[in-house]
Amino acid sequence: MPRILKRATDVQSRSLWQRVKDIAMLDVTTLARGGTIQGSLEKLEEVLIEADFGVATSMRLVEDVERQARRGEIKTQEQFLASLEEGVARSLGADSDDSSLVFAAEKPTVILVIGVNGAGKTTFIGKLAALMAARGKKTLVGAADTFRAGAIDQLKRWAERSGADFVGGAAGSDPASVAFNSIDAAVTRGSDVVIIDTAGRLHTSSNLMDELRKIHRVIARRIPGAPHETLLVLDATIGQNAVVQARTFADAVPITGLVMTKVDGTAKGGIVVAVREAINVPVKFIGTGETMADLEPFNAVAFAAELVEG
Repeated sequence: MPRILKRATDVQSRSLWQRVKDIAMLDVTTLARGGTIQGSLEKLEEVLIEADFGVATSMRLVEDVERQARRGEIKTQEQFLASLEEGVARSLGADSDDSSLVFAAEKPTVILVIGVNGAGKTTFIGKLAALMAARGKKTLVGAADTFRAGAIDQLKRWAERSGADFVGGAAGSDPASVAFNSIDAAVTRGSDVVIIDTAGRLHTSSNLMDELRKIHRVIARRIPGAPHETLLVLDATIGQNAVVQARTFADAVPITGLVMTKVDGTAKGGIVVAVREAINVPVKFIGTGETMADLEPFNAVAFAAELVEG
């Protein structure tokens, strides 16, 4: 199984999931004596909430474990952990989500990337462009975040590193026009994929959301059915604020996939579950670092296993 999560060196980060194992052992001992595990389940709920699963998800996961315990299906520590792991995987869409990218029947496939500044959008776009190149797809990157000249320059450097074509506008130019021109260029050059960056000012800014809606409309007018993917990039280290951001962006434009960046330990890994459940959108990628290779197509079962097993 590939290492999705980089292990945190902080003792508290690692001990959080050790607490889950300790609870599991206590439950098994209690069950063997014919007792109940209510107290242990309450402790498990506390651990899950601390790990940013959110209250509703934590309660449901605990209820699932309790239900199986009452049916006599949990008699060992391994069964306890397996029950929790299966519940986490289901919450991540293991039985329902398609985490693969959607490609248009006729090129180019248009991928719109949204999210606040600092979440890792630009880095993700560079990694995604490199992944497309590795799959043999001619890619173009469009810099529709025209509010920051630095963002345009940074994206251009990532495009050069990944071997992608690049289209940008002058700082302060109309972002929707840059998006339109990027698609035009992709059509002219025979690109398979066009990835369009967007501005990421505070998600509470109504102007930003209006601009995103405009970009989305312009793209759809240029190519009916586009964007074929609208990927929301979220910083996993900001905890429950990621849920707030996800809901705000989802209210503005239809989101087809989540990208969780900076997933570098298990202490707060539950936020991936919480965000996925908050807007009912599949997680498509996990980012664990800054290099081109630090981007993992999402696998719910593997992620749940690493999260629970540590």
